[in-house]
Amino acid sequence: MNGLGDLLRELTPQVLAALVRRYGHFDTAEDAVQEALLAAAQQWPAAMPDDPKAWLITVASRRLTDLLRSNSSRQLRESRWVPPEQHASADDDSLVLLFLCCHPSLSPSSQIALTLRAVGGLTTAEIARAFLVPEATMTRRISRAKQAIKASGVPFGLPADDRLPVVLHVLYLIFNEGYASTAGPSLHRVELSAEAIRLTRMVRRLRPDDAEVAGLLALMLLTDARRPARTGPHGELVPMAEQDRNLWHAKDISEGVDLVTAALSKGAPGPYQLQAAIAAVHDEAPSYAETDWPQIVGLYELLRQISPDNPVLALNNAVAVAMVDGPTEGLALLDDRLGDDHRLHSVRAHLLELSGDHAAAQASYREAARRAMSLPQQRYLNARADRLTDG
Repeated sequence: MNGLGDLLRELTPQVLAALVRRYGHFDTAEDAVQEALLAAAQQWPAAMPDDPKAWLITVASRRLTDLLRSNSSRQLRESRWVPPEQHASADDDSLVLLFLCCHPSLSPSSQIALTLRAVGGLTTAEIARAFLVPEATMTRRISRAKQAIKASGVPFGLPADDRLPVVLHVLYLIFNEGYASTAGPSLHRVELSAEAIRLTRMVRRLRPDDAEVAGLLALMLLTDARRPARTGPHGELVPMAEQDRNLWHAKDISEGVDLVTAALSKGAPGPYQLQAAIAAVHDEAPSYAETDWPQIVGLYELLRQISPDNPVLALNNAVAVAMVDGPTEGLALLDDRLGDDHRLHSVRAHLLELSGDHAAAQASYREAARRAMSLPQQRYLNARADRLTDG
């Protein structure tokens, strides 16, 4: 731990989960927890309690009772606090809270915001900065999400329906936004990718036999392992072909490879396992030129059988095919389903450059740069265009 702030951030979802499980009232419970955290920040530097979590739950429970009474929500019978560990572990409660935040009635953006707020312990201001929206906008988004959960009447507990795929998708989106920010001045938002990995580890501890949970964790580790080499000294983007692989995190690669290898042995692989297997092929290659591209093409073919209408998978598959059969074959596989996305134009530019059509490649790089919202992406794409001549 790095001090009081880290301790409070770790305990926040556990305390909130304990209150919601015992009393319900997700939105009011969060207000009570925030007041307990404020009290802790004021009092603990002078005298740290023997059991910080119990202290927070006790204070928050008293405040929640006061809030419910003052709001005339409904009367709660007087009772002393019962430690949540008598019913569930901290991880159990946090997992239930995570499932609650991923309620299917919420939009993906609301699921992400509420997960980061309630389970990740990030402040509304931090989440707003991460997604480049005003704090007031994020406050309204989170408030609407909490009201939607309240209106649904869903009790605190693991849902009867299988909501795990929704949870995994939300964690996948959080990780992707952290690893490759869609907008703003930085290529990475490390706090988001780190939080996604932490939460996925938590899900894996409670679902150790689920191959897709293992696959998602493996995918995150294998992808995040390359992060130190993705940017240069001034924050500029460095493509994989030019990265110093000595900077990649060998420990994360080893863990990711072990996870996906074990998961793939359990039967028909799911999409996260297959994406992790592709990441493992990249990470284990001695160099970009020595990458086993035929194996990657084969894995993408399996992925496309599972998700035939996923345009991003189709785009990545086109790149892999180009590396095996040449850029003309890759270009033939491109379609316009991602017409408004800079990635389509960026890939087209790259393949045109490989084919020798530098004029068309330069135009596509410029178009990709115009459509990109990330400043490092814009600079990289414009730099690629600048390197080409009209001839």
